[in-house]
Amino acid sequence: MEFIREPERFYQVAPDGQLLAEIDFPKIPGKNAIAITHTFVDPSLRGQGIANQLLTAVIDYAKENDLKIKPECSFAQKVFDLTPAYKGLRHTE
Repeated sequence: MEFIREPERFYQVAPDGQLLAEIDFPKIPGKNAIAITHTFVDPSLRGQGIANQLLTAVIDYAKENDLKIKPECSFAQKVFDLTPAYKGLRHTE
């Protein structure tokens, strides 16, 4: 799925404007890091890996911009905890 990219947010909407998927990642003030604060996938799309696609898009963005990530929402926390390869990306302050 292709996502609409805005500063600090990637998302997708249906043709009628309904929000289908979203991930928010505001910059942490004074740090070279972002915080993943919210992940949403419409119930009609769940189970298709869209939340993982959103998370991967943010991780790619962070890598491209040399940013660390603080996973604050429960989905991002779970994925980071279960994925040893993401350990070096985690913002720990």
